[in-house]
This record gives sequence, structure tokens and C-alpha cells, in this order.
Amino acid sequence: MEKILQMTDLELQGKRVLIREDLNVPIKNGIITSDARILAAIPTIEYALKAGARVILMSHLGRPIEGNFNEQYSIKPIARYIQELLKVNITVTSDREEKIFNCDSDIIFLENVRFNEGEKTNSQSLSKSYASLCDIFVMDAFGAAHRSQASTYGVAKYAPISCAGPLLVRELNVLDKILKQPARPMVAIVGGSKVSSKLAVLKKLADKVDQLIVGGGIANTFLAAKGLPIGSSLFEHNLIAEAKEIMLKTEILLPTDVIVGKEFCESTIATIKSVNEISSKDMIFDFGPISAKKLANILVSSGTILWNGPIGVFEFDQFQGGTKTIAEAIAHSNSYTVAGGGDTLAAIDKFGIIDKISYISTGGGAFLEYVEGKTLPAVEILQSRFRTRSISG
Repeated sequence: MEKILQMTDLELQGKRVLIREDLNVPIKNGIITSDARILAAIPTIEYALKAGARVILMSHLGRPIEGNFNEQYSIKPIARYIQELLKVNITVTSDREEKIFNCDSDIIFLENVRFNEGEKTNSQSLSKSYASLCDIFVMDAFGAAHRSQASTYGVAKYAPISCAGPLLVRELNVLDKILKQPARPMVAIVGGSKVSSKLAVLKKLADKVDQLIVGGGIANTFLAAKGLPIGSSLFEHNLIAEAKEIMLKTEILLPTDVIVGKEFCESTIATIKSVNEISSKDMIFDFGPISAKKLANILVSSGTILWNGPIGVFEFDQFQGGTKTIAEAIAHSNSYTVAGGGDTLAAIDKFGIIDKISYISTGGGAFLEYVEGKTLPAVEILQSRFRTRSISG
């Protein structure tokens, strides 16, 4: 990876340090239901505080209508959570003016960046407004690094100094390691409803991995490409040719038995069937026990595992078996495992294996795009600023 300036390279004492984190966590009735992204960001925040910086935080939360304040998407519950964790005082503000520094708080937390008009369009005026608040901008939000927005890209362009935070650096280093120097054999698990949403990453991984496990609706498209019946299951007919091409590149591990239901609902009856026995009204919702056990044996003996997406509808207990089996296999393997994506993290939580995963990425879309080989805009601007700094320095 091309060099970027890192926060840990800089003197922070007495500096105004604006840190962009990805604290987009699930909140229900004002209660945070998963704090994984907050906990991942805490070391960066603590480092800046201990170094004597005047810390300003910002993040997005949810998908509010841009330009409008909506209490439902306020950053305040996250601020309270961090305040309790770190035992510090935090002020939440919607202002972006000098007066915000008149408070005595340890941390100033800017309200949800998506309340600001021009955030998603990378408005120059909004970007400069963010940049005017700081001496140093720290991009630490890997989960938002694939977006060219005012709080991720624009501010990095205009801030006096722009650098990467420890979390962003670690995410990039971990992914570089498994993509460039993986311990073999390398197995990737890619689940999800549509091939189209993960086609590029499937093609990229087909050139890198020794075996590729596909699940969910993606697996149905590959089964159809092999000429097997899939009944009324979700699949993409127009991508069968693409699926056949990918199967020529690497070994695709598909189920020989599956668990089907008649409709997509929590009460539908689950039935185990051979993939050759699928009727026209059957919908495939999970790998069968024989296939899941076969995958487990492969995963236990692998050197590297990249996991993005469950292999079945694990939210419904009768269709959780396949994902649970591979989760337990990963937990018992000695492989280096990197997991990413919201559904994957939910499965890890459900099956209680969080401490058995080598590294859990905070990125969803950014995780996939980096694996695809795309340049992340927020990383690209940091690289550009580093080159300019090196030349002028």
C-alpha cells in the first residue's frame, strides 16, 4: 500500500484534532444494541486525549434526510456511551464555528454529519467548514472510506494536516496481508442475496483463493448455472453465464443437500432435500447438514479464511444450521480469519464466536471494495496529501 501519514507520527499536544470515525451502530429505543464499532474506535480517541489533543469527533448515523435534524438519528446516545466508557465530558453540537471551543468538555462531538446539506455531494464549502475547525484531521472511519463525501474526502483535502488513524491503518494492513501473503490453503466465504452485488469481489477472489464457498441467493445462481433445479428460490438468471466463468477459475463449494421452505417467513416448515429433488414450489434457505459438515472439515484445515456473509437465512432458527456449523468450524480452526459485513457480524454475535475471529473488520461496503482491488477515495486523498507533503518537505 502506498504510504500515508499516520496520526501516531504527529505531535498532538495542544492541537485541535478532528477525528472522523464510523460510529454507525444499531440503536433501538435509544439503546445501542451492538457496540462493536464504538469499541474499535476507542483506542484512537484515547490516544489523542492522552497525547494532549483537543479532540473533536464526527460520524454519520443511519440515513436521515440530508439538511434536516432528526432526533431519531442524533449522535447523542453514542456520545453518552463514549462518555461513560472513557469517563470524560462530551459536548454534542450542531455548530461548526469557533465558539464551540468555549466549552470545558474533554471532547466536542459534532452532530450527525448527514444532517448537513452537502455531505453526500462532497460540498466544497462544507468540507472547508470542517477543515477550519482543526489543526489535524484524522480519517479513522474505514467503514466510510469508500465514500467521497465532505466528512471523509473533502475535509482531508482542505485540513492543514490530514492523516490516518490507527484503526484505518490496521484495517488496511490486515486486508493487505491476507490478499497479498495469505497462509494456504485460503478459503473465502461469500454469502448474500444477489450475485450482482458481489460479482466483482467473487471474480477477484476466484483468482486468489484455493476454494470459494458461496451461500444464500448467490449459491442458488451457481446451482442454476450447474443445471440443478432451484424451484422458487431467489436467483439471478441473467448472471448464470458469469457464474459459469467464475466456476472455471477456482473450486466453488456448493451444497449437495439443502434446507427448503415454501415461503420466506419465520414459521415456514423446514425440510432437508437433495439438490436434485427440489420441487417447483421449494425455496432454498440454507445448506443441508451433510454439506455444512463438509464445509466445516475444509475450514478447520485451512490457513486463511475471509468471511463475508452468512450461507443461509440464519435469522430464522430453522435455517441457522449451515451458518452455525461454519461459525463453529471457524472458531475451532487455527486459521487466520478476517470477517466483515453487517450480516456476518450479526452471525458472529448470535453464535458467540467473537473472541475466536482473528480480525473483525468495521467495514461493509469498504471491505468489499478493498477486496475487489478498488482504491478507496478517503485513502486516496491521504496518499495524495502525503506525496505533496513529502515533496514540499
